[in-house]
Amino acid sequence: MSTPLHDLVLDDRPLDRLLADASQETRGILDRALNREELGVEDGIHLLGTEGDDLAALIRCADAIRREDVGDEVTYVVNRNINWTNICFVGCQFCAFAVHRKDPNAYNHSIDDVLVKVQDAIDRGASEVCMQGGINPESDGMFYRDLLIAIKERHPKLHIHAFSPMEIMYGARRTNLSYREFLTILRDAGLGTIPGTAAEILDDDVREILSHKKVDVATWVDIVTTAHELGLRSSSTIMYGHIETPEQIARHVVLIRDLQKRTGGFTEFVPLRFIHTLTELYKRGLVDPPKGGEIDFRMYAFSRLMLRGSIDNLQTSWVKLGAELSQLTLKAGCNDFGGTLMEESITKSAGGDAGEYLPEEEIRRLILEIGRIPVQRNTTYGRIDSEGAAHHGVGGRSGSSPLPARPAATA
Repeated sequence: MSTPLHDLVLDDRPLDRLLADASQETRGILDRALNREELGVEDGIHLLGTEGDDLAALIRCADAIRREDVGDEVTYVVNRNINWTNICFVGCQFCAFAVHRKDPNAYNHSIDDVLVKVQDAIDRGASEVCMQGGINPESDGMFYRDLLIAIKERHPKLHIHAFSPMEIMYGARRTNLSYREFLTILRDAGLGTIPGTAAEILDDDVREILSHKKVDVATWVDIVTTAHELGLRSSSTIMYGHIETPEQIARHVVLIRDLQKRTGGFTEFVPLRFIHTLTELYKRGLVDPPKGGEIDFRMYAFSRLMLRGSIDNLQTSWVKLGAELSQLTLKAGCNDFGGTLMEESITKSAGGDAGEYLPEEEIRRLILEIGRIPVQRNTTYGRIDSEGAAHHGVGGRSGSSPLPARPAATA
């Protein structure tokens, strides 16, 4: 069924015609992106304000660049989220998942409890478990290490994607270790990659409002850089649609791009729309979130252009957008559908209604339905064939092979 959103994304005008119909400034920026010229902050700010014909041209340009840079395959990972505790003292205004330890809904799973969930993930074909939890003030800093050891003892081949920069900061402080020392312990205990979450918007003025206790920008960059230097790749993220400005979004993405130039450690970029319904930020009247749709297509297309040549893999978030809207973002620059998740708690707690699990067969159907080729991958974008064997080669610059232990810095 045709809708205004479908018509915007699936506009059948040729790219040349769309560019001709766009404004002169937008056309100039898009032409430079098509010619592989790096875009700057001011270019990004302009793109984030596009509407009408300019937005249609941006979306089509992102789709053309996606096709040229990574082809028509859409990757996905069979994984399970495990949030072992919802107890947290940080008090993020955008989060409705965390509770105080005395809350009747508080939980803190034991390692044995987590092992049951891990086994269930493996039984359902997962190649990865993604683990994050609240910052529980009663947790020992070495819990993170002990959890890794316990999982790896039973499942040595399972990839563990775990521990946000906020969790790493907390664990290092609780153990009186440097970030490098603490991350080395985790890596040697079996940590495979880290999620580039706790990023939200990498601007300290915004972060002070969102969560004044949370890791600041310099510390986030320090932890992620150190992880990359130790051979631990990470995802990269942004949370949009709350109190941020277009300039702050553009600067966030340029910061991610510059960090990628130095380390080469990011596997993908994941724009995450703010889910507002049950958050303090919304209850206090600090945000009036825009309707989903155009804001999402604009954000994904902008990201594809801004990160061209640095991060190839752009992941849509079905848990934030819903399956149908995420399917359409595959025409706005995205080439990865994320994971099956199996147990998504954080977005659901904030009022998200996309569900906690998207079966592999449904992901494949959505990809095929929009004319693309589904490919199962592992965490670092190696291809997984029908027999479950992993092969490198999906995703180019963004993470098809392991990092060296200490990569040389590049200009």
